[in-house]
Amino acid sequence: MIKLSTLLRPLSLALGFSLLGAPVAAMAEYPNKPIQLIVPWAAGGGSDSAARGIATALEKELGVTINVVNRPGGGSVVGHTVMASAKPDGYTLGFVTGELNMMHWQGLTKITHEDFTPLAMTNYDYPGVQVSADAPYNTVEELLKDIADKPQGTFKASGTGLGGIWHVAFAGLLMDRGIEPNKVTWIPSQGAAPAMVELAAGSIELVPSSVPEARSMITAGKAKGLAILSPERNPAFPDIPTIKESIGSEYSLGEWRGVAGPKGMDPTVVAKLEDALEKAYNSEFYQDFMKRQGFGVEWHKGADFKAFLVENNAYMGGIIEKIGMKK
Repeated sequence: MIKLSTLLRPLSLALGFSLLGAPVAAMAEYPNKPIQLIVPWAAGGGSDSAARGIATALEKELGVTINVVNRPGGGSVVGHTVMASAKPDGYTLGFVTGELNMMHWQGLTKITHEDFTPLAMTNYDYPGVQVSADAPYNTVEELLKDIADKPQGTFKASGTGLGGIWHVAFAGLLMDRGIEPNKVTWIPSQGAAPAMVELAAGSIELVPSSVPEARSMITAGKAKGLAILSPERNPAFPDIPTIKESIGSEYSLGEWRGVAGPKGMDPTVVAKLEDALEKAYNSEFYQDFMKRQGFGVEWHKGADFKAFLVENNAYMGGIIEKIGMKK
């Protein structure tokens, strides 16, 4: 007589192998549903535009919809927190920005780059110095002289959260010129787009942000760019001089942006995303999009992006301490 257990053994083995292979099969099918890309800044700004550019290119490589979701707040603390706390299944990714290596130095959050899985750095931009079209300054030298000469609080600036990259970059420029960084009052905002609206309305005196973020107001004749804190002129804005051309300063500091996932992602999914991002980055669409917008492109994949984050984190900690914002 044949035992029931003997009859069931092949079925149980088959079921076991099926369950064992299920995660592998699921990973092989990735992605099979839309992906969410969190942007920690408001719609219409530089981070939002750069994220939508890489998201569109990545959609073509992965064959699924990528929904860009803006989660501004707290100088990007809100968005970065959402990214870091997401399920590490590859269906919620983040468009991390330079503030990731700045917030924890300022005591705003305990989140660091170690809470993420770096996938690819896709963008690097230098800030310009923008004023309203009717401002009495035609050069950045004239603006800086007036800031130095007038009482503290005369000038208000915006373009990011308190202690964000554009705030820190402009504070560094003031120190480079021997001006106390607190001579200019910083008004926190959810990004450069709303700040440019305030600039055009006359509520603030200047916006240091990437020049592409100021494009619409400059084109509309409501703002003008005085200089860019870059080693070279931006090809999309050839009439705006560099800070070195303007005042002989070698100072420069910019914003990086890239795609990352939460810590603990499956290596198979990570490898697929890294390869797809590299193809998306090198695509004619993405390169043309960034060039037309005037955004800078820079590529670091996976391990290289992680190494960049470690180095940049230490560098930003030094800058933030130097301008007196480290806590």
